[in-house]
Amino acid sequence: MLIRILVVVALVLFFWLATRNLKVRPSRGQVAFEYLVGFVRNGIIYDTLGEERGRRYEPILMTMFFLVLGMNLTGSIPGLQLAPTAAIGLPIVLAIIAWVMFVYAGMREKGGRFWKDSLFLPGVPWFLYPLLAPLEFLSTFIVRPVTLTLRLTMNMISGHMLVVLCFTATQFFFVTVLADGNLMGLLGIGSFAFGLAFTALDIFVAVLQAYVFAILSAIYIQLAVAEEH
Repeated sequence: MLIRILVVVALVLFFWLATRNLKVRPSRGQVAFEYLVGFVRNGIIYDTLGEERGRRYEPILMTMFFLVLGMNLTGSIPGLQLAPTAAIGLPIVLAIIAWVMFVYAGMREKGGRFWKDSLFLPGVPWFLYPLLAPLEFLSTFIVRPVTLTLRLTMNMISGHMLVVLCFTATQFFFVTVLADGNLMGLLGIGSFAFGLAFTALDIFVAVLQAYVFAILSAIYIQLAVAEEH
């Protein structure tokens, strides 16, 4: 919980510092900030939802991306080395928010027809509805938030475990084996190198999962408002 609070404070401070003195002729820091925000806005939100609809959901999707990114990256910061998204509680809350956005978007633009379009596929014979409607409900309203939760949680757990395993092995080889004069302890060099490689991979996965979570949330909104899906 302390790490979660720290990340939220850091994000608020980051955005406050980045936006408090914006200039027409931007500095390098402002250019970098605008590129990062523009990537999320244009590459995730507007490309998926279009500019008009994207503006409506931009605040929450933008928040979701940077929150997941910040929470993920703490798993690779020395002294913290724990990603709050590796504990399933936070991904569940974020997945529920994404699910609420999905239902809200569909109800806002379609009303009651949203449920008909979600459960009864066009072109399917009516006598198959009792069989297919429960499957569509399970797939659309249950499986989506569950997979959204598990994808984020499991990726962050697995990446963290690989890093921990490599550096724990390094400590064992250097401190226990090599200290006793056994040259097998030199294997710690290899485990240390793998630890560094997996740390880099963990950082990449942290960024990728923030992107995946945000874009899937946007895609679900788009599916909710599409005329046929």
